[in-house]
Amino acid sequence: MLGENHCLVLDFPEFTTRITELNAADSQFAVDAKQYHELDQEIRTLELDGAPINDEDMHQLKHKRSVLKVSLYQRIHQR
Repeated sequence: MLGENHCLVLDFPEFTTRITELNAADSQFAVDAKQYHELDQEIRTLELDGAPINDEDMHQLKHKRSVLKVSLYQRIHQR
């Protein structure tokens, strides 16, 4: 769906506490989470503006977001 928010706490509400803890305690997680959220916002903005970007560039942005999300999800599950 276009313009869908992929915020970590919306996609993984069962891990809201863990995400909050990691943001506070793990500086690299916090940096990566910030980058993920900024990238997600950029993609949503482009989608809602009629995607004034070529398909390959949009694909690259979405791929980068996906890679970051997988990495963040793996760290959320580490204990």
